Amino acid sequence: MKEDLLHYVWRMQLFNRHELCTTTGLTIEILHPGFLNTHAGPDFLNARLRIGDTIWAGNVEMHLKASDWIKHNHQTDSAYDNVILHVVLEEDVAIQRSNQQTLPCLEMKKRISPRLHVHYQRLLSNEYWIPCETQLSGVKTITKELWLNRLVVERLEDKSLQIQESLHTNTGDWETTFYQFLSRSIGNKVNADPMEFLARKLPLHIIAKHQNSLFQLEALLFGQAGFLDKSWADDYPQRLNLEYRFLQKKYSLSSIPVASWKFLRLRPANFPTIRIAQLATLLYQTRSIFSKIIAAENIKELENLFDIKLSNYWWEHYNFDKRSSRKRKTLGKRTIHHIIINTIAPFLFTYGKSKGNTAVQDKALNLLELADTEDNKIIRQWSSLGINAKSAQESQALIQLKNKYCNHKDCLRCAIGNAILTKQQ
Repeated sequence: MKEDLLHYVWRMQLFNRHELCTTTGLTIEILHPGFLNTHAGPDFLNARLRIGDTIWAGNVEMHLKASDWIKHNHQTDSAYDNVILHVVLEEDVAIQRSNQQTLPCLEMKKRISPRLHVHYQRLLSNEYWIPCETQLSGVKTITKELWLNRLVVERLEDKSLQIQESLHTNTGDWETTFYQFLSRSIGNKVNADPMEFLARKLPLHIIAKHQNSLFQLEALLFGQAGFLDKSWADDYPQRLNLEYRFLQKKYSLSSIPVASWKFLRLRPANFPTIRIAQLATLLYQTRSIFSKIIAAENIKELENLFDIKLSNYWWEHYNFDKRSSRKRKTLGKRTIHHIIINTIAPFLFTYGKSKGNTAVQDKALNLLELADTEDNKIIRQWSSLGINAKSAQESQALIQLKNKYCNHKDCLRCAIGNAILTKQQ
């Protein structure tokens, strides 16, 4: 048995509590099992127990064998002085506190259902795409819906941590941080890293000085991206290069390696050259983008905000020196919704959280509910199992479920896993 199963049965109280008592015969009444501690220290904090005739408030520590207390050197760690009960699978040795008093111990080996243990082991050992693949259909719809509602918030909270780290690096500058994440999102998965690196190499304060000129913005972005290091035949990239060399010297800029960019197996509309041109146009058309994101009242306003028109050269090119049929190259609805899902909603959630504004946080969730569901390998696989996402809110929750729980076989912290395991009692 793994110790995490011991944690689970204690947290969920899924064990035989008839005539509960310590190994020395003192009766135990669990008034509150405490709260699972995911950090250093005892496993459960702030428990309330009646042991014998005394009500105790404190912490609970768990081990497979009581001697693990000594093996882990808890007897020398003051963080464990407030442990009021030692819950073990087997008491192989009596444990004493630092004041030489015997620590009350609850032995669980005859109180945990063998059926529960066996079923949990089956979940851990199978090689299905998700551990509960064959039992998923038996879980109540309401259980799955409530869990997905929780998971979408959890996913936003995870993304919020990344945003907060960047905000700290950028000394609390929301516009700069949003510009960096927006650039990454426009790059899509294949060119996300170089697009973010490009944004970090070209500070927003320099962009702001040239926002009245789309030509200068393209010169700065394509120059910093390394595309102007090559000699091009067309007049337009030649002029961009001349402008960039002047601005590069003025601001002491250094470009990133052009080899960072990937074109292979991309549709021309997703070429990094087109994405950079779209970013330049967006920066030209819209100043203080994040402020306008906050002010937008609905998803239609956001879609309009990203309705951009590229410069003439890019109507007839996907790359420098390669002429194509004339076509307007917009940020399509799918790309705009990708930006809403992966950048705008997480930023609104983080901003609302930092300002204590629940209305802004609710706006983030509402945007995910209105945005189109994502189409990727994970979502298609869920669909094959009968779980069909109806919105980006549900697809984000399903991605969180797969990546954070199913991939790690963390069934004990999953509401769906709990529903399946509790049936085994």
